[in-house]
Amino acid sequence: MLPPIEQRLATELAVKPSQVQATMQLLDDGATVPFIARYRKEATGGLDDAQLRILAERLHSLRELEKRRSAIIAAIDKSGKMTPQLLDAITHAQDKALLEDLYLPYRKKRRTKAQIALEAGLQPLADTLLNDPRLDPLAEAVKYLKPPFTTAEGDNPGIADTEQALAGAQHILIERFAEHALLLQTLRNYLGLHGILTAKAVKDKKDSDTKYIDYHDYSEAIAKIPSHRTLALLRGEREGLLKLKLLIDTELEQKSRDPALNPCELQIARQFNIRDQRRAADGWLIDTVRQAWRIKIFSHLETELMSDLQERAAAEAIRIFAQNLKALLLTSPAGARVTIGLDPGLRTGVKVAVIDATGKVLDTTTIYPHAPRNDWNGALATLKLLAERYHAALIAIGNGTASRETDQLAKDLTKQHPQLKLTSIMVSEAGASVYSASELASEELPGLDVSLRGAVSIARRLQDPLAELVKIDPKSIGVGQYQHDVNQGQLAQSLDAVVEDSVNAVGVDVNTASPALLRYVAGLNGKIAHNIVAYRNGKGRFDRRAELLQVPGLGEKTFEQAAGFLRISDGDNPLDASAVHPESYSLVEQILRDVKLDVAALIGNTSVLKAICPEKYVAAQFGLPTVRDILLELEKPGRDPRASFKTATFKEGVESIKDLHPGMVLEGVVTNVAAFGAFIDIGVHQDGLVHISALADKFVKDPHTVVKVGQVVTIRVIDVDEKRKRIALSMRSSDDAVQRY
Repeated sequence: MLPPIEQRLATELAVKPSQVQATMQLLDDGATVPFIARYRKEATGGLDDAQLRILAERLHSLRELEKRRSAIIAAIDKSGKMTPQLLDAITHAQDKALLEDLYLPYRKKRRTKAQIALEAGLQPLADTLLNDPRLDPLAEAVKYLKPPFTTAEGDNPGIADTEQALAGAQHILIERFAEHALLLQTLRNYLGLHGILTAKAVKDKKDSDTKYIDYHDYSEAIAKIPSHRTLALLRGEREGLLKLKLLIDTELEQKSRDPALNPCELQIARQFNIRDQRRAADGWLIDTVRQAWRIKIFSHLETELMSDLQERAAAEAIRIFAQNLKALLLTSPAGARVTIGLDPGLRTGVKVAVIDATGKVLDTTTIYPHAPRNDWNGALATLKLLAERYHAALIAIGNGTASRETDQLAKDLTKQHPQLKLTSIMVSEAGASVYSASELASEELPGLDVSLRGAVSIARRLQDPLAELVKIDPKSIGVGQYQHDVNQGQLAQSLDAVVEDSVNAVGVDVNTASPALLRYVAGLNGKIAHNIVAYRNGKGRFDRRAELLQVPGLGEKTFEQAAGFLRISDGDNPLDASAVHPESYSLVEQILRDVKLDVAALIGNTSVLKAICPEKYVAAQFGLPTVRDILLELEKPGRDPRASFKTATFKEGVESIKDLHPGMVLEGVVTNVAAFGAFIDIGVHQDGLVHISALADKFVKDPHTVVKVGQVVTIRVIDVDEKRKRIALSMRSSDDAVQRY
């Protein structure tokens, strides 16, 4: 028997079975990953949210595998074909591929040529020639001739001549070879190690295609193809511009069809003891092997391997998207300051929105500093008036069309009126238009024109990127790699998990958060989030966490999951503004009695907190990890895990790709990280690429170990290709050359 799921997961994740078992129980009881990671460290042995996500996904996969195993056993039992040996093999199959290989001969299938040959009584002929190749195939085939007949399955053409008899026997052996489970595993593994994916341009598209020109004459081992190339190749094939073909490495250099058996065909021959010793039936058997591989087995494995290749590439693309999204969501917030949001445009003008420190809209307008109106001075006057009237501290500028021109407008404003003490920052506007046209935007900003909502979103995402970006479908934020080519359900699930982990890592002010933000709090959903806001709007602000239990639909279990992540500033109990869970308030009260202080005096009192011995408070309900977490939280309650706010300064006079030249040293912001490098916004409306080979002076395996989305970096321009709109950048201390990308 296979080890239980707990043991398999423990081995895969390199953790103790007890940790896995405890986590499984918590998940089955409805606990969320953020809650388990933060408040059940004793049970899980301190597994973090990333480990818990992997465990939860693998747990689901293994349970699905066990369901499939049970279904296969039941189906074969029902057919009456189960044997002890087969049951043992199925019971010990560790992956879905082997499980399906074992089931293959017993699956219900369409009436095949092999089945028709079996009905005609040709199995003895196939077995005889396979077992004794000395026999003459033609002489043996004569014994099996018979006229057409009818069976319960349908009409059978019978056996008219020896050619038909031998063809039928061959179909029987081909199906037998193609359904041999251990052989299929061997061939699958060999093809996985020695398979070469080749690509050629479709003949009539070669001259016109520039998008996939790098793949017009391409080959690479499937075991080594990186995810981004896999997805690019598959997209090129899907668009009808590339023709893909899978070969074995030994076939790559062949100019003509080699009559000798290839390595996979040799594996088949060895499995069934077929050798060419110039006996009467050897040639017929060798031909049967060749046909089994080239007509039946290879096409099956090719489809399977290409599907696996796509799945692996998609999984990697989803992983990269998730990492980028997390970095973007946890971008440093500028903070609660009055902000002017500018959504740049040319002919339609620059949309302006002023929001207060809480994100409430104070004023909106449209200015026309650019062509065709060129009302630069009028625009400056309007912005000055708004900044003075509302005491604005920040200007957020969307990084789309006319962004650099609008950035120059903001710089002119700050230069001409230094007394305003304004700081202007370029902000990614990815997804702002999606939000503007959404139902959520209509609810939040009723009566406000769609064109102005984008400016509001741009301003808010500078104040608090997390709170604003959760309102947008993660797929629309633009930090992915071939996100439209992957399984959309898996992508959405992964990205939702990232948003959930990010929101709960930061915590949420229950008195100011939008329903879009609240729904990602552990244990909550969209309905309860709206109920919280409706309760808040009707009854006023929450003064205590316990009041949440009065919200319709928010029961004890939901409260347990969510309470620690919901914060109440300036409430009745200072602990409600911290990450200390209400279930641990009694422990804090015990500490307060011992140190003879009230909670307000203890919070932030580093000297007293450092002197407390955590082991003293370990009890059945509170383990050492919990006690230590509580003391750390009391020292800095509600700490924000996000880094301090920092922005890039784009070089003046560098506003388009034409202004760039090799050797320039510039500052930029990482906008996306892919498997092959990082894209950097340097303020020219076209991101440059730092190839993975140019990210650091040392070898870099994963770009995410060096850079992350939102990071401010210093780069050097290496090459500029205006025609293809490609900018090669480097973060190395020196560069003689940069790899082509």
